[in-house]
Amino acid sequence: MRRLNQRQRALLLLLLAAAVLLAITLAGALLTGRAMETDFSRLNLAPDLPYLFGTDWMGRDMFARTLTGLSLSIRIGALTACVSAVIALVLGVAAALNRKLDAVFSWCIDLFLGIPHILLVMLISLAFGRGFLGVVAGVSLSHWPSLARLLRGEVLQLRQAPYLRLARKLGVPRRDLIRRHLLPHLLPQFLTGLILQFPHAILHEASVTFLGFGLSSEQPAIGVILSESMRYLTTGRWWLALFPGLALVGVVLLFAALGEQARRLLDPSSIHQ
Repeated sequence: MRRLNQRQRALLLLLLAAAVLLAITLAGALLTGRAMETDFSRLNLAPDLPYLFGTDWMGRDMFARTLTGLSLSIRIGALTACVSAVIALVLGVAAALNRKLDAVFSWCIDLFLGIPHILLVMLISLAFGRGFLGVVAGVSLSHWPSLARLLRGEVLQLRQAPYLRLARKLGVPRRDLIRRHLLPHLLPQFLTGLILQFPHAILHEASVTFLGFGLSSEQPAIGVILSESMRYLTTGRWWLALFPGLALVGVVLLFAALGEQARRLLDPSSIHQ
């Protein structure tokens, strides 16, 4: 049997991680109704069949609630990561092509990076009224500076490339330079940065919700589940926090693996491996 090369292994791992994450997202969306069901005849059951993660103080199935919370976190993470990455792309390219904009955006990047991240997310979430809109705004508007700085540096290097300098001398419009030459070169960094923003977005969404500045308590979000379970740990109901916490860590690690394999596939040097 022929052994897989590094690119094939990376592609296989990427597809496997993506399939698991997609399955979690779809399963959680389908189990939303079950996650909200209460049954006081099954209060505080320890993990066992048929309740793999046990039940809580209202008789709700913790396995269904955990999957639903993860699905919600993944969807919010996808939305906020995409918005943040597009902001980073637009601002990074604009800053690198205009000196005045560069000074303004560089100052904004330094300002955003100088504020503790979780505090910045909380402040923006509060400014937008908390809830779903607050979480999306807080995570989206706080995660763009690092990627914008990276893309800005890439554009500054590309501007000195001989073919771009020649194209400018030949009078090629700036719009065509950006569309035909800059954006294709930025695509690998942009896609990798986009994927790597997913775990950060998911963790920060769960964190601000856990602290009470995010999603409302009526929604079966992971942050809500962990926050509520803290009150019952001293009573010996360890499963209420353990399984949702481990599931959240597992999803974050899957996204990190997805980003790493995408980086390997998009690296031009890996084509010979």
